[in-house]
Amino acid sequence: MTRQHPRPAATLVLLRDAAQGPEVFMVERSHAADFVAGAYVFPGGAVDDADAHPDMQARVLGLSDAAASRRLGLSANGVGYWVAAVRECFEEAGILLAADRDGAPIAPERMLALEGYRDRLNAGEIGFLEFLEREALYLPCDRIAYFAHWITPPARSRRYSTRFFVALAPAGQVGSHDAGETVSHTWIRPAAALERFEQGTLTLVNATRDALSRLADFREARVALEAAFSLDEIVEHRACWATGRDGKRLFRRNDPAYFEIHWCDPEETGESTYEMLPGIPKRLDARVTRVIAPNPGMMTGPGTNTYLVGEQELAVIDPGPDDASHLEAVLAAGGGRIRWILCTHTHIDHSPAAAALRAATGAQIIGRPAPEGPSQDAGFAPERIPEHGERLSVGGVTLRALHTPGHASNHLCYLLEETRMLFTGDHVMQGSTVVIGPPDGSMQAYLRSLEALLGEDVAVFAPGHGYLIGEPHKEVRRLIAHRLAREGKVLAALGRIGPSTLEALLPAVYDDVHPRLHRVAARSLGAHLEKLVAERRVRDEAGRFALAG
Repeated sequence: MTRQHPRPAATLVLLRDAAQGPEVFMVERSHAADFVAGAYVFPGGAVDDADAHPDMQARVLGLSDAAASRRLGLSANGVGYWVAAVRECFEEAGILLAADRDGAPIAPERMLALEGYRDRLNAGEIGFLEFLEREALYLPCDRIAYFAHWITPPARSRRYSTRFFVALAPAGQVGSHDAGETVSHTWIRPAAALERFEQGTLTLVNATRDALSRLADFREARVALEAAFSLDEIVEHRACWATGRDGKRLFRRNDPAYFEIHWCDPEETGESTYEMLPGIPKRLDARVTRVIAPNPGMMTGPGTNTYLVGEQELAVIDPGPDDASHLEAVLAAGGGRIRWILCTHTHIDHSPAAAALRAATGAQIIGRPAPEGPSQDAGFAPERIPEHGERLSVGGVTLRALHTPGHASNHLCYLLEETRMLFTGDHVMQGSTVVIGPPDGSMQAYLRSLEALLGEDVAVFAPGHGYLIGEPHKEVRRLIAHRLAREGKVLAALGRIGPSTLEALLPAVYDDVHPRLHRVAARSLGAHLEKLVAERRVRDEAGRFALAG
């Protein structure tokens, strides 16, 4: 699959109020078009160089190029996207977001005199800047909100990096299709468009469906625009291809494998695999290979991830369970170059293979001794015990040890400083939350350890179970919010039903979790209660818990 660089583009979602709620303007693409043929879309198109020309920027009101570029995460020429959105909307839909020098919108009656420019612009007889200058018009870009960012998947006939914008439709302008690239138009409520898509009477691409879904619940166009302006972060949606036993598959942002595919295949060849198969090494990047242990389950997901890290010589992170087939796969992947064995913690699915791996390779074992407990690897015997923040030089790379107690008191994460990949063990898992089980597990310590990760410069998480995890700081904040929300449910349940045992609280606090998981959830509930008691927000009266005060 040849990598095709996406062309910058802009799309404008126009909103107006109607009797049953806000409507959006949509046009139907020609069925002969070579890009999203037959689909209903918002007006938009490619960004031209002229859209960010300094003379054009002088026609923009309320938005500097520096501010626009910061908002889009670009070094320069960001305002060109706003200009392109307005220009394409006029060319494609006949609706013009323009104003006089003082920002006053153009009156409907004046718009009648300007409509003739649309055909001339589409025919290339006049440029957009010349049109604005000739008619003394300006673009009120401060009234247009940046809303979304979608990149067309590789291997499409055309590929765009499209920024979506939202604005209120100018009074008195109803719009029309251009009878060329578009063959019909409509004003429609977002929910109605989605319903027609489900019925098969309206064709929508994924990006358009997403925008409609995000706008469907608003009852006023103005409120929807304000919500768009209030967005702190606009995420990039960049669908990617990968291969496996079911052939090529397209992965989108919400798919578990999405960030791993992008990390492993930055050139977007589509050759990275989406499968997680035990015993089959997967090269994650130039310095890291993963081998999955054959111990899948409710607590381990696809199995324990064992990582081989380094260049000429290798360090093994989390050798996994003492399983002969797994040991054989790790040794084969190591090719006689394994010199160090690092363990994130000593639960029985992470460290027991260390002894056999050392016997086979002579590698040095690094980690923290096992605390007492039935789920611990009591035979773990580290030859080196790293301190928090200590840098370990292994195989031509540097791993910085971070003590992250919570899931286990001896838990360590290792930051590969060259690529900012953090091996998280069970501190952060992909696809599920971590069980915190007292007495060795501590919810207080766990939340402190999560907070500490927000101060680290991390690019990606390599967890003990599951795929690589992207946007690590966002994931940490999500985990903290999840734990605090669960804590809030504990307090709410105690306030509602009064003094209770852990067993009585369990179904009320974990009513969103299948009962077959309640036995495991009880351990984390115990950790929440222990934290609340330590903070004097809850009293423990011989196993019955009550709100303090």
